[in-house]
Amino acid sequence: MLSKKINKKLKVFLLWVIIASFPFLIANDFYLTILIYLGINIILVVGLILLMGYAGQISLGHAALYGVGAYTSAYLSSRLGFPFWFSFLIGGVFAAFIAFLLGLPSLRLKGHYLAMATLGFGEIAFIFFNEATEITGGVNGFVGIPSPRLFGFELSSPRIYFELVLIVVLLSLLLSREIVRGHQGRSLKALHSGEVAAESVGINTAKSKLFIFSLSGFLAGLAGSLYAHYTTFISPSSFSLSFSILLVTMAVVGGLKYLSGGVLGALFLTILSEFFRAYQDYSMALLGFTLIIAVIYFPEGLSL
Repeated sequence: MLSKKINKKLKVFLLWVIIASFPFLIANDFYLTILIYLGINIILVVGLILLMGYAGQISLGHAALYGVGAYTSAYLSSRLGFPFWFSFLIGGVFAAFIAFLLGLPSLRLKGHYLAMATLGFGEIAFIFFNEATEITGGVNGFVGIPSPRLFGFELSSPRIYFELVLIVVLLSLLLSREIVRGHQGRSLKALHSGEVAAESVGINTAKSKLFIFSLSGFLAGLAGSLYAHYTTFISPSSFSLSFSILLVTMAVVGGLKYLSGGVLGALFLTILSEFFRAYQDYSMALLGFTLIIAVIYFPEGLSL
């Protein structure tokens, strides 16, 4: 039994070493950029799986939390001069706080009513990103976001930035796994099965909901910060309803029951989205068709 655990850990370690070596094997910066976006999407979708798959709380406003983290980190670093690591963490914390406030209505709302509430929040945030020009730059976008600097080194190269994103992906997966395997994870699963049943065995469903909304928002905020500091320019169009729908599609296609579904769903649709760019006018229709096919042929997701 011990040898099997060691072999499994060794295989996982070797897998991460191989992934970490990708930047040195790929010469094209375009492909490295896609890998960076893939890592950012994995962080987002893992947070969404915790919220939807484990807690059963539907969200159509995840892109808005992503945007909150991006704009917060961008403003702190470029306008107020804070270092990247501080802006990065505050971007996650502030997004978690907004998600906490968003989670408060979920104590009363369920099912499609909750989905509509998060949809409304996403649209309000999108309008704010467009209209608050002094803070966000409005439709012209937020320019002049500095590349991250850690220990005196500028992480502007796609090769180096990929390693930073990979570290955050790994830490996000480890944190999520520990939560899922612990007492909180069992509470979330009970909450997903039924609130009345969960409360009958002593689970504080209100506390569990607020916790998972906050954690999901925190991960979205971190992802937004990584996105902002890599592109060095952000605009409201990156945080629209269509991106929220794409994230939900990634979670469903990957599989809501397992954290690995976040990795597989993000991998599949991030690559597929690049092919969809050639048919931009029909991208939403193609995305909807992909979701229909996935639900029909892979109802439990690709993670199975």
